[in-house]
Amino acid sequence: MAPASAVQRPAAFAVEHRDGAARTGVLRTAHGEVRTPAFVPLASHATVRSLQAGEVAELGYDMVLGNTFHLFIQPGHEHIAELGGLHEFMAWHDPIVTDSGGFQVFSMGHGSVAEEVKRRNPRRDGGPNVLEIAEEGVRFRSYLDGSERFMGPETSMEIQAALGSDVVLAFDECTPFHSDRDYTARSTERTHRWLDRCVEWRAEHDAGGLFLGIVQGGVHRDLRHASAERIAATEAIDGVAIGGSLGQDKEEMREVVGWALEALPDALPRHLLGIGDVDDVVHAVGAGVDWFDCATPTRLARHGTALVSDPEARWRLDVTRPPSRSSREPLAQGCPCPACRDHTRAYLHYLARAKELTAVRLLTLHNLTFIATLVEGLRDAIREGRYAEHAAAVLAGRGPYAAGA
Repeated sequence: MAPASAVQRPAAFAVEHRDGAARTGVLRTAHGEVRTPAFVPLASHATVRSLQAGEVAELGYDMVLGNTFHLFIQPGHEHIAELGGLHEFMAWHDPIVTDSGGFQVFSMGHGSVAEEVKRRNPRRDGGPNVLEIAEEGVRFRSYLDGSERFMGPETSMEIQAALGSDVVLAFDECTPFHSDRDYTARSTERTHRWLDRCVEWRAEHDAGGLFLGIVQGGVHRDLRHASAERIAATEAIDGVAIGGSLGQDKEEMREVVGWALEALPDALPRHLLGIGDVDDVVHAVGAGVDWFDCATPTRLARHGTALVSDPEARWRLDVTRPPSRSSREPLAQGCPCPACRDHTRAYLHYLARAKELTAVRLLTLHNLTFIATLVEGLRDAIREGRYAEHAAAVLAGRGPYAAGA
C-alpha cells in the first residue's frame, strides 16, 4: 500500500486560497463546478423539500445530495434511469453527490445519532429492520412495505451509476458510537474491503463520476488514522469523505474529525458527512474540510424553526413559541429571503402554528439563504486572509448579513 504522501492531486480538484488550514477551491464535475468550501443541501427524495430545483440554484448552491438508499426503495433507480437520470428527473442541472446508503442502514439498526448515543431503540415494535450485516452486504426490511431487500458494495455502485451521480460515495458500514474497539476495528476493515469491491465494479462497468472513499474508525485515533491512510492510498479515488459516528458531543466530534484530517494528504478534497450546525460548519472549514451536507436547515424549517445569529439559542428561533406571536420583526435584519423581506415573525408564527405548508416553504428559503450567505462569507474571509477573525465574530453572534461579514 502506497503512503498517503504519494497520492497525486486529482485533476478534478484544485485549491485556490489558504488561510491556515482553511482553504477555498474548485471541484470540477461533469455538470459544472462546485466552489469550496460548500454546504450541500439534501435532496434525499429527489427534491429539496418544498422548493423547486431552480430556486435552490438561485440561492447560490452548486451541488445537492441525493439519497441512494431512499431512491433505491422508491421510486427505484431503474425507473429514474429510464427517465433520463436524477438530473433530468428532478430538473437539477448542476452537480449531484449521492451517499452510499451505508448511513441509512446504520440508522435503521441503531436510530439517529442522537437516539443511538442515548441508547434508544429506533423500532417501537421490537422487530429488526436490519436482518444481517455480513461480508457480502446488508439484508434489511424496506420501510415502505416490509419486504426483504439487499444492498452491498456492488448494489450501491449500480444505483449511483443509474442515477448519474457526479460524485459517488463508496459503500461503508457506519458503526454505532457504543460499539467496542474490537468490533469497530473489524467493521472498519470490512469497509475497506467493500471499498475495493466498489472500485472493481466501477472499473468493470466503466462507471462515471468522481469517486470518494469513506473514512471510518469510530472514536479511536489510531483506527481513524489507519482508515484515512488506507482510503487515501487507493489510487481509484478522487476524494475522501469522513463518516461514521463522530462522538457523543461537539468537542469529541471535532477531535475525531481532526484525527482523520491529520492523516489525509493535502491534495485530496474532503467531504464531512452529516454536519450542518453553524458552529460546526465554522470549525470544520477552519480545520480544512471542503464541503459538507446536512438535513439541519430543511429539517428545522419543517418544525417551525429559523436559523438566526444567536449562539446562546444554538442559532435557532422557534417561531411557534409565544414571543413571535405579535412580533413585527423579520426573522433576521438584512436577510434578502422572501420570509424576511415580506413577512413578520407574527405571520410566520401563525402559519407554523396552523401547519400551513407556506410556513415550511418560507422557513426553508430563509434557512438555506442563511447558510448560503454564511458559507459565502467564510470563502471571502479565507481569500482575504482573515478567517480566524471572521470565524470568531460569527461564533460570537455576528450575522452573515452584517456589513463586512
